[in-house]
Amino acid sequence: MTPAIKALEKAKADFSVTPYDHDPRSPAYGEEAAKALGLDPAEVYKTLLAELDGERLVVAIVPVAGQLDLKALARAGKARKATMAAVDRAERATGYVVGGISPLGQKKRLPTFLDDSCLALPAIHVSAGRRGLELRLAPTVLAHLTAATLAPIAR
Repeated sequence: MTPAIKALEKAKADFSVTPYDHDPRSPAYGEEAAKALGLDPAEVYKTLLAELDGERLVVAIVPVAGQLDLKALARAGKARKATMAAVDRAERATGYVVGGISPLGQKKRLPTFLDDSCLALPAIHVSAGRRGLELRLAPTVLAHLTAATLAPIAR
């Protein structure tokens, strides 16, 4: 049981949890999840942490089939610049380890931006808060529970 799963249960949300065998040597966690579960990479979303204007920490959720567009994230966050957050800062702020950062159940609630491509899908997959564990839920549920801003932040 992870904090992400507890948050979904507390909200009485409709979701499912799917484990897969995680390879500790894999450098691309989202792609690994898609392959292991036989999913289209456009349906699997990765949770990334970024800094706006060098200080404000935010969560960005984008498909593993693409990349985070830092300029688009800066625009969505009304900032001049966005950069990726340092691993240690991301882990401290969320309470999760990189590769297992879930957008749900984080230690500190951060402003969240969800790529609007998710709206074309009935369900998406995100980390359940541990490497080798994925959540499947409606993108509208994820957006609601994270108070996410929907924006075109992937390329």
